Amino acid sequence: MKSVQTLYGNSRLFRVMPIVTPLLDGLHRVFRAPVVLAGATILTTGLALPLGTLLHGQLQIDLLESIVPSAMTAGVARDLWQQFLGQAIGLERSFTTSVIGFAAVLTNFMTLFSGGGRELVMVTVVAFYLSIWTLLSGGMIDRYARNRPTRSAGFFAACGLYGSRLLRLSLIAGLAYSVLFSLIHGWLFGGLYEWMTRNVTADRPLFAIEVAVYLVFGLLLMTVSLVFDYARVRAVVEDRRSMIGALLAGGRFIRRRVGVCVGLYAANGLVLLLVLALSEFMAPPTETAGRSMWITFFISQTYLVVRLASKLLFYATETAYFQSQLAHASYVAAPAPVWPESPSAEALRRLG
Repeated sequence: MKSVQTLYGNSRLFRVMPIVTPLLDGLHRVFRAPVVLAGATILTTGLALPLGTLLHGQLQIDLLESIVPSAMTAGVARDLWQQFLGQAIGLERSFTTSVIGFAAVLTNFMTLFSGGGRELVMVTVVAFYLSIWTLLSGGMIDRYARNRPTRSAGFFAACGLYGSRLLRLSLIAGLAYSVLFSLIHGWLFGGLYEWMTRNVTADRPLFAIEVAVYLVFGLLLMTVSLVFDYARVRAVVEDRRSMIGALLAGGRFIRRRVGVCVGLYAANGLVLLLVLALSEFMAPPTETAGRSMWITFFISQTYLVVRLASKLLFYATETAYFQSQLAHASYVAAPAPVWPESPSAEALRRLG
């Protein structure tokens, strides 16, 4: 099987910039597995549609009871929106002004870095979605590692084989993120930040200190995410049963190749940020009808597919880079599951 470096030639670009090779290789693997991307899109859309339908019904009831429903349907009436949120409960509280355009992206990032919470119903939905995604991620990584079609039997066999292991790894990751956001986040933005700014009154030093604290927390967050990413890859590619062992192996791999691992993660993050930035231009307008409504729907679905592809690119590029360092391109420890032959095939073989 030819590598991307062989396909594109041994140019000086690949020798000077080792990040380019796994990045292009991962992109190539994502494009060669359109069914995986289609499945991820169906999963995300399938979970969002029931919630959207339920929210749509609740909003219709609430808006019809309003004396000026047209103000909300014709555009963004912020006063009425705030009045609506004041009496909203459950899923309705997720219908904030931040759902429009790039504000949704900024809100998610600020909620993440500030350690803020969400409504219980949204937390439940996200936890369910992440659990299903974790179960399927074993088949996704297995498909990218083999870099060839595994068919539905092979894909779901890999999901069943690695799903429970990756769920255990996710529980460890959840514990690590809990410590990061509950203890370390509180110490950085509470005790340390207050101590560093105790006698500071000028705005510029205050802003510099705040940026520095955010950068430190972001670096810690990236480190934890990176270690668990490669632990996930090693658990699947090497067919590891111990997730503690996979976690330690992932850490060793990053420690010995820290420059390329961090650079590749940053390149993937830049691709994701560029895709998120496109949401500002692809965001649906506040007033749609007729043909424009279907155009808006098509643009929104296209954005969803591209965003999921950029998320899958993390799996593909990290798998490609790991295999280029510690395994050849077609190596996966577990054999490819093959659907057994029909009993009639054995009967025909005896007759022959």
